[in-house]
Amino acid sequence: MMFAKTSIIGITCGFAFLSLTSCGGGSGSKSSDNNVATVVVNQGPDNGYANGLFTTVTICAAGTSNCQAISGVLVDTMSYGVRILSSAMASSLSGALSQQKDANGDSVSECAEFSDGITWGPVKTADVKIASEVASATPIQLIGDPAFSTVPGGCTSAGAPEDTLAKLGANGILGIGPFVQDCPACVPGTTNNQNFYYACVGSSCSVTTVSLAQQVQNPVAAFKTDNNGVLVELPAVASSMPTVSGSLIFGIGTQSNNSLGGAHVFTLDGSTGNISTGFKGKTYSSFLDTGSNAYFFLDSATTGMALCPSPENGFYCPSAQLSFSATNTGTNKASSTVSFNIDNANTLFSNSADNAFPTLGGPNSGMFDWGLPFFYGRNVFVAIDGAGTPGGAGPYWAY
Repeated sequence: MMFAKTSIIGITCGFAFLSLTSCGGGSGSKSSDNNVATVVVNQGPDNGYANGLFTTVTICAAGTSNCQAISGVLVDTMSYGVRILSSAMASSLSGALSQQKDANGDSVSECAEFSDGITWGPVKTADVKIASEVASATPIQLIGDPAFSTVPGGCTSAGAPEDTLAKLGANGILGIGPFVQDCPACVPGTTNNQNFYYACVGSSCSVTTVSLAQQVQNPVAAFKTDNNGVLVELPAVASSMPTVSGSLIFGIGTQSNNSLGGAHVFTLDGSTGNISTGFKGKTYSSFLDTGSNAYFFLDSATTGMALCPSPENGFYCPSAQLSFSATNTGTNKASSTVSFNIDNANTLFSNSADNAFPTLGGPNSGMFDWGLPFFYGRNVFVAIDGAGTPGGAGPYWAY
C-alpha cells in the first residue's frame, strides 16, 4: 500500500479466507440517511494520493464520550477492520483505549500483511462510529504506536512497515470487505498464524493465536442494524478530475436507499474470497477493491502494454489509450462483461491537480484486481459472509 501517484495493489490481508457466520441483516425500514457516510476521492491527507477513496471514522474509548473524528481514512473493500495511525489520534484517546490481552495477560499486537507492506501495532478496543452506525467495543489496530516500536523480524520479513502518514498515505484504513475477521486461520488450535498476531511483553513479541472475537474485524458486522453489507456509490467519471464525491451506504435491503434493485449477484469462493474473470480466452482469479487505486491485471506480455519508466513503473504506459473487455463470473455462474480503458499513467499524472483517474491501470501477474476505477459509475454491493440479504446469504459482490 503505497501513496502518492504510485501503484497501490491489493489492499488485502495475506491469508486464505474461511467461511464464518456473521450477524444477520437488520430489519427493513424507511431511509433517513442515518446509514450513509460521505466518501470522497481527493489528494488524501498527505496531499498526493491517486484514486484514494476516503471517509471519516469516529473512534471513542468504549462506553465513553472520549471520541475523535478522524478524516482521511481509506475505504477498502478487500480488507477487514479499522486501522488508525497512532499519529492521527490524540494521546488522550489512544491512552484510554483498552489493550487487548491474551489468556496469559500479554498484550496482543498485529502484523497485518498487505500486498505492498505491513501495518504493525497493538490491538485495542474502541467504539467505532460511522455516519449514525456504531460498532461497540470492537477490536481495532493502532498503527505505529510508540509503545510498540519494536517490529518483530517475522513481521518485517512480510514487508516494510507503513506506520506514518508519509508511508501509508492515509490516516487509517476502513476494511469493509465480504468477511468478518482478518485472520480466521489464526484461532487457537491452528498452526497457520502466518505471523499475523503476536503476544508482547515489553519489546519482546512472539507469534500467537487469537480467538475470532479478539481479532480486528469488519465493523459493519457489529452494527445493531444495517449489518449485512455495504453499498459503494460513486458517479461516472469520464476523464481525470481533481475530486469525486459519493456515498458509503450500510446495509443491503435494510432501508429504502440500499435496495439491490437490478444488481447482479456474484457469489464468492469461500476459501479465496474471489470470483473469476475471463480475458483473452483465459480465466483468472479476481476481486473488487476500492483500496487499490487502478485496474491491476496481468502483465505486459499478456496485455500488450509497456510499463511506465521509473518511478511510475507500477503502472501501464501505452502509447495511446486502449480499450479492453473482460467477463466476471461468480461461483453461482452469474456473469457480466466489463469494458474499460487504460491510458498512459505519466500522461494522466502530468496534471498535478487531478486525483481521480478512471483509466489508470497497472500489472498484477496472474490476477485481476478491479480497483477504484471499476467503481466509478457503478453501485457496488459487498455482502458479508453468512449474512442474510435479499440476494441470498453472503459473501458476494453485486453490481
